[in-house]
Amino acid sequence: MSDNLNKKAPQDASRISTSEKWEITYWCDTLNCSEDELKAAVKAVGNSAQAVKDYFKKK
Repeated sequence: MSDNLNKKAPQDASRISTSEKWEITYWCDTLNCSEDELKAAVKAVGNSAQAVKDYFKKK
């Protein structure tokens, strides 16, 4: 099976960037949240992927 070259993933999955639309889409799909929820979480706890995951677990 070949890799799906259309599916992008961040090079540094330990940080969440909200500056690229494709990365927002990736994290929203991964965390099952909306763009607004993702941006609010990053604003609340910073761009650490683990901190954002923990933030959503607490909600």
